[in-house]
Amino acid sequence: MPGIDECLLEAMALPGARGAALVDWSSGLALGTAGDSPVGDHETTAAETAELARAAAEYESFAPAEPAPGTGPGPGAGPGAGAASGPGAGSGPGAAAGPPVEDLIVTTRTGYHVLRFVETSFDSSVFLHLWLDRADGNLALARHRLRTLAEGLVLR
Repeated sequence: MPGIDECLLEAMALPGARGAALVDWSSGLALGTAGDSPVGDHETTAAETAELARAAAEYESFAPAEPAPGTGPGPGAGPGAGAASGPGAGSGPGAAAGPPVEDLIVTTRTGYHVLRFVETSFDSSVFLHLWLDRADGNLALARHRLRTLAEGLVLR
């Protein structure tokens, strides 16, 4: 099972890979980086992508709370009743396993940014960020490979 550095090097082996990072979205810090950064600074990129990841993971529109059968809000419950909130939401009994969002894809004129959430044994908020060149990158292959890397990642 690969650690952070090995995981990022494997991500950089993908066709069109320009840069990769493992980011903690609660703090916005890069836990590891490889390759280039779209803005020339990995810490800035980590902070900016963390904002996007945090929004997707916390907003009910993207990660709706799925109550266990028979535990949903009753009749007449107002908007948001029974909805999860905060980074640890959805991690209790009856919640779906894993992060609420699997991955995010942002397409720009010159590239793709794939953010893959990593499930860990502790309550973390970590994702892999892969920056691909649009002309040379294979988005389907990148999503598939990042899923495999995220599943096998060992955070030491």
